[in-house]
Amino acid sequence: MKKSAFFLAALCSGTLLLGSCNSDKTADSAAATETGTAPAAGDMAGMDHSTMDYSAMGHDAAGASPLVASMNGMMQQMMAEKPKGNTDHDFAHMMLAHHQGAVAMADIELRDGKDATMRQMAEKIKADQQQEITALEAAATRLDSAPTNYKPQDPADPFTSKMKASMDGMMANMPKTVADPDMNFNMLMTVHHQSAVDMAKAEMAHGRDTKLKEMAQMMIDAQQKEIAAFKDWHNNNADKM
Repeated sequence: MKKSAFFLAALCSGTLLLGSCNSDKTADSAAATETGTAPAAGDMAGMDHSTMDYSAMGHDAAGASPLVASMNGMMQQMMAEKPKGNTDHDFAHMMLAHHQGAVAMADIELRDGKDATMRQMAEKIKADQQQEITALEAAATRLDSAPTNYKPQDPADPFTSKMKASMDGMMANMPKTVADPDMNFNMLMTVHHQSAVDMAKAEMAHGRDTKLKEMAQMMIDAQQKEIAAFKDWHNNNADKM
């Protein structure tokens, strides 16, 4: 089964993600690093991302966060192949890679984090999203022969536009990392969750598979609650910034 990836100009703002922090070679899930240059924003629409390397976009690897390296690896996975052109199929594949990124981030928090609340949230996120990964794998396989119903190469296509916006929003809102691993997990997972919520809303608006839309709604409900909890913890732990 393919782990499909997107999306037009989702990496247009990649330098925003990696300009603030960079890959850490010690991270368990870090992407391999080879020198590369991000394409200009105007060149992204309709481009085959499978031949492109995003692993080395950034600066000063010595000060990087393992969580950022994990997100870089997730982005490479999401960009590895072209979308099929079926909303449900492509949502399942993209969310599958997104969830795998969340599990990797939770593992890093459980390895490095000290705060009991953040560790508890990491454990819950890992358990919940591993369960959903199994369901997404089954859905993606079931939808492998689904007919095309949108235009992934057309920036004006409603589904393409929403999915691109979910990725652009995540990158535009990436925070600068700090010394405290719990705060980094909190901040990075907040924006990671928000992009998942936005992707799930795109599926709710444009998907046609009933089971997958039910799963998307469950993701929205669960992750919005977790975003609120992350924000509350952040406000109460300003000293960790």
